[in-house]
Amino acid sequence: MPCPVGLDGLFSLLPAAPPWHPGPEPALALLAWLALLFVWYCYRVGSGRAPVAPSEGQPGGGRPAPCQPPGAGRLHGGLRAYAKRYSWAGMGRLHKALRAPPSAGRGECPAIQSPTVFQLPELPSAPCFPRDAQRHDVELLERSHPSVLREYLGVVGATRGWTPGVCQRFYLYRQGVCQPPNCRACPRTYRTLTALRSFLGANRFGNACFSVLPPGTVLPGRYGPTNVRLRCHLGLKVPPGCELVVGGEPQCWAEGHCLLLDDSFLHTASHNGCPEDGPCVLFIVDLWHPNVAGAERQALDYIFAPGQ
Repeated sequence: MPCPVGLDGLFSLLPAAPPWHPGPEPALALLAWLALLFVWYCYRVGSGRAPVAPSEGQPGGGRPAPCQPPGAGRLHGGLRAYAKRYSWAGMGRLHKALRAPPSAGRGECPAIQSPTVFQLPELPSAPCFPRDAQRHDVELLERSHPSVLREYLGVVGATRGWTPGVCQRFYLYRQGVCQPPNCRACPRTYRTLTALRSFLGANRFGNACFSVLPPGTVLPGRYGPTNVRLRCHLGLKVPPGCELVVGGEPQCWAEGHCLLLDDSFLHTASHNGCPEDGPCVLFIVDLWHPNVAGAERQALDYIFAPGQ
C-alpha cells in the first residue's frame, strides 16, 4: 500500500504562483490624498485674506459671523468691491476690523474707549495727541485763527445754516458732504480746509464746523464713531469756566491754539462760566489719525463714502 503524500509533497504538485508586483492603486490613492490636502490649504489661505461674506442679500455669499453688528455685511461688500477694483495689499487691519463689532470684548462696565461705528485694530490710541501728530495742519489752522474768527463773527447772527440744539453748530462739511452756502459765507475758512493735508473731506466721519457752547451747558459723556480720526479743536473764544475731559483726563482749550483729541474715548464738555462771559466758541475739524496708512485711508474713503 503506497504511503500517503505529505503536505509538502501535496503543495509541490500545485502550479507555482506568479511573483507579486505592487499595482497602481496605492500610488493613485496617495496622489488623491495630496490633491485634497492642497485644495484644503488653498481654501484656508483664501478665506484668511478675503471677507467671509459679501453684502447682505448678495447671491452666492456666505453668512456673516454671528458676532458681527448690523450692517457688517454691507461693509464687507464695500471692502470686497474696493479690493476687486484696486488691491488687497495693506487691507489686513481693515479685514480684521470688519470681522468683529466695534465693541467686541466690552463687558458690562463702560469702556474708556468704544467707537460706536468702526474701530481699526492695532492703532495706537490715547485720549489726546501732541501737536506733532499733525504738525502741518495744526500750524496752518493756528495761523488762520484771525480770519476764521472774523468769519465766525460774520455768521454768528445769521438765521440760516446753524443746527438747532443746546450746542449750536455751523457746518462747512457735514459727514463728508460740503455745505456750499455755508462755505460761500466763510471763503477764507473754506480755503484753509482745502489746504489741509489730513482733512477727512471725502469720508462720512469727516466734519468741519463752528461749535458754540453757551454758559451753563453740560454735554454728557459720549463716544465718537471711530478711532481712525483725530478731532482738532481750534479755540476761537474760550472764557473762564470751560472744561473738557477726554478719557478721564482734563484738557484746556486756549484761544488761537489747537487741541488734538481722539473722541472715540469717553468725553464730556461743560461751560460753567457766567452768562456775562459769553459762549465758548471752537472751530472743529476732523483729521486722519497719523497711523492710518495711505492705502487704508483710500479704502475707508471708498467704504464710508458719503451717501453709502
